[in-house]
Amino acid sequence: MMKKILFFCIALMSMSLAEAKVSLPQLFQSGMVLQRGKTIPVWGKAEPGELVTVSFNKKQFSTTADADGHWRMDLPKMKAGGPYELTIDSLKLTDILIGDVWLLSGQSNIDVTIERVYPQYVQEIDAYENPDIRMFRVQNETDVHGVKDDIRPTSINWKPVNKQNAWLFSAVGYFLGKRMYEKTKVPQGIIVNSWGGTPIEAWILKDSLMSDYPMLVKRAAFFQNDNYVRAQMQANGEAGRRWNQMLNESEVSSEKSGVREYLYATPNCDDSEWETINQNDWSWRGTGTVWLRQHIIIDKVHAGKPARLLLGTLYDQDVTYLNGQQIGSTGYQYPPRRYDIPEGLLQEGDNVIAIRFINKNGAVHFIPEKPYMLCFGDDRFSQNPMPKDVIPLSNTWKFHEGVQMPPCPGGDVSLQNLPTTLYNAVLHPLAPYAINGVVWYQGESNTGNPAPYADYLKKLMGCWRDRWQDQQMPFVIVQLANYDGRQQTGFPRPIAYQSEPVNSGWAQLREAQRTAAKADPYAELAVINDLGETVDIHPLRKKEVAARIGQCFDRLVYREKVALSPEIVDSQWSMVNGQCSITLTLDQPVQLGDLYEFEVAGPDGKFVNAEATATGNRITILSPLTSHPSPLTIRYAWKDNPLKANVRSLSGLPMSSFELKVSE
Repeated sequence: MMKKILFFCIALMSMSLAEAKVSLPQLFQSGMVLQRGKTIPVWGKAEPGELVTVSFNKKQFSTTADADGHWRMDLPKMKAGGPYELTIDSLKLTDILIGDVWLLSGQSNIDVTIERVYPQYVQEIDAYENPDIRMFRVQNETDVHGVKDDIRPTSINWKPVNKQNAWLFSAVGYFLGKRMYEKTKVPQGIIVNSWGGTPIEAWILKDSLMSDYPMLVKRAAFFQNDNYVRAQMQANGEAGRRWNQMLNESEVSSEKSGVREYLYATPNCDDSEWETINQNDWSWRGTGTVWLRQHIIIDKVHAGKPARLLLGTLYDQDVTYLNGQQIGSTGYQYPPRRYDIPEGLLQEGDNVIAIRFINKNGAVHFIPEKPYMLCFGDDRFSQNPMPKDVIPLSNTWKFHEGVQMPPCPGGDVSLQNLPTTLYNAVLHPLAPYAINGVVWYQGESNTGNPAPYADYLKKLMGCWRDRWQDQQMPFVIVQLANYDGRQQTGFPRPIAYQSEPVNSGWAQLREAQRTAAKADPYAELAVINDLGETVDIHPLRKKEVAARIGQCFDRLVYREKVALSPEIVDSQWSMVNGQCSITLTLDQPVQLGDLYEFEVAGPDGKFVNAEATATGNRITILSPLTSHPSPLTIRYAWKDNPLKANVRSLSGLPMSSFELKVSE
């Protein structure tokens, strides 16, 4: 009997050992790119004490899993090349390339996809594919309790670059990979790890925040009760569903074959008594729905042809119909409305565009600076340049209120906006995967409180470098683009340009980015205050942004003598014939001529506009202050949207905004 029991135990143990499997992090998959010129960490999990054998590039390595089942080994440095196979016990990964790996992180301007910017670069995106550039998108996740071992599975997992694979991938990441490949001719791996609307605090290690910002850490700790979070999220979901149900039940409509048909969307709806409004001088405050209709005459040449309707950018939600058929909908304010009209829907003569706005807060409005038109022809998908065959829409619409609703109750938990939650869930698990450098493109969500941002940024770079055990890890900080911050949620247009000095939160945050980058020997600042859009927090010129990031890496990583945006190396002022003259010496020559967006202030801190001119590498500012001021402070481009700022290098790169005290 004892022999049978012993035999059974041995057999069971043998089965357990046979079933023991080595597991790898989600980053390790076929098609991945490994960093050249650095040791290559490989790690994972196994049974405690299990021997793990790794075979790579005709060499074999082994280690033993620790008491917790974790194992790691560092493979030797390699030159660019491939493809290779990597075998870990019974696991085999194929098509592995050795090249350069870049980590891109931040908020929604990293998120902006190739689909969003496609009209800016139609021919380039259509024609380009490169199997040596691989894309990896980290799946969004949060954790309020502590750091995770791994990230979630993702749908973009080391996919090679082509239009289809890149369609929902970061445009900045796509163009950076393309730019760096063209420069180095080695494989490129782009890891994108971003989340729209998130503040910098969410991306910083708890221990880094605790000493100086204990209340931030306590704020996150409040949500460590899973029952509370679950109940709150469920309540918010139910509130939203109930609000939408009540809205739809109250709207004048009928149902045919399971499809709801709204009276105000139908072509035969009588809108003759509706109020007429001008979209450029209109907003509607209320919660519920409002309907707009526009009649457009289509000639015989365009009747029946496929087209694209451009409806600019609308606040906030819309469902859009043509001749009673829904052609598109968008659930929030930021995406451009580009709705495709199928062949045969446009008829000769009168056609009706109907927009059903759904609003839960703020003021429903159009963004006047965006395009509003019907586009025809094979080039209808392009906006750079605009299609040749277009029919502009009228600025006037017929307006009718739909359903008035009470505000939707509830408050989103938004764990991704809490301190440390993203560091825990999606940053910590990526290390120690070898990378060549980091792009940090974030800040919009911190413009309401820019004062601590420079310190936050220092802590972020510090704790990330600690995590990778690389104190020289290169960071490129992408400075905030120009944007009119008064465009925030629900602010109706139009807004006049700010010609007088203002205390801009956007400028203060740009200054924090500038000073943090300048204080760090392994960081550079990519200045993009000329690539933004007044009315769009998500500007579309992402190829140009990627080019400037690439120039920063040329200096940081490849040690090239690259002239980046002009920087001040010296400043002096003097009184000449009773007028204060300030001279700024720059690190390079700039374009000649009169300069704008300079301001000066004396000891009272009241800024006034000042005239300035550029000659060679010097800027001369004539102060309108008549007294002998001390100290004297200068500001440049100190606005959310400094459209007139024009200090540029000879190659066209803009100078960063700044605030500077100068001495006599």
